[in-house]
Amino acid sequence: MHTLLITGPGGSGRTTVAAATALAAARGGQRVLLLSGDPGDPLAQLLGDPLPPGLSVAAVDCGQEFRDELVALQERGSALLSMVGARPLSAEELTELPGSEQFALLRALRRAAATPATDLVVVDLPPLHQAVATLALPAQLRRYL
Repeated sequence: MHTLLITGPGGSGRTTVAAATALAAARGGQRVLLLSGDPGDPLAQLLGDPLPPGLSVAAVDCGQEFRDELVALQERGSALLSMVGARPLSAEELTELPGSEQFALLRALRRAAATPATDLVVVDLPPLHQAVATLALPAQLRRYL
């Protein structure tokens, strides 16, 4: 599997380039996943409906991913929470933390890399400074830990 990262300043057409690249690869016979870190991206409108064979689109909803993961963590630690008298928070009570966007996008990339049914992952990344910070995050965390 190959991964193609598309980034650039806002308004430069990076979403259009990512969509066109994914579409061309799918029309060329590859199984392509077009991944976006912004659930508001107009990818579906750019690609049309229905999607061509071999092309799938996924947008990472970092807020939902954060809530789902924290609720699952609370469920795994429910015995500990009850021992200390804490009550678990419901998903509606949770607000995502700063930086959760980067974690959600990296997790989506990791899941995509583990999918054997994909030849190419085209990623519509945020602007360059945010993309570099996101991609550097695992190394930075390893250094700190």
